[in-house]
This record gives sequence, structure tokens and C-alpha cells, in this order.
Amino acid sequence: MMFTCDRCGCCCRNLDKSELYKELDRGDGTCKYLHGNLCSIYNERPLLCRVDECYESYFKGIIEREVYEKLNMEECKRIKKMEE
Repeated sequence: MMFTCDRCGCCCRNLDKSELYKELDRGDGTCKYLHGNLCSIYNERPLLCRVDECYESYFKGIIEREVYEKLNMEECKRIKKMEE
């Protein structure tokens, strides 16, 4: 199973909610690589932006994949609600 992204751009417009993404923030909470709702460096984006690969690199031995994906989806929904 893989994390499914609908490419709404909400997570990329709310980087100021986490220190982990500080270097990507253009100063207003939005990723400096976001153009419209799409990532301009998608194929070369940082590992932190790659949900599935991030799991394999950092969380595989700590948390079950299903739980990790569920947590990511819950956070995705929470961020979307903030923009409503």
C-alpha cells in the first residue's frame, strides 16, 4: 500500500506548522517550490516530502505501516480543515 496524495497543496502551504520543513519555507509558511498546487521539484523533492520513502528510511522499525499511513492521512485532513 502507498500513501495517496490528491495534490491539493495544503501541506505545502502550511510548512510553518513544523520546524522540520523550515528550510523549505519561503517565509510565509508556503514551500518555495510550490507552483500553483504542484511541486516544481517533485521528482527531486526532499525525503521528508516523500511519505512512503520516509517510512522506509525512518519509521519502518518503529511503527506499523498501516498506523503510519493512517496518521499521515489524519494530519492531511486536519490541514485541509484549517484552510476551509
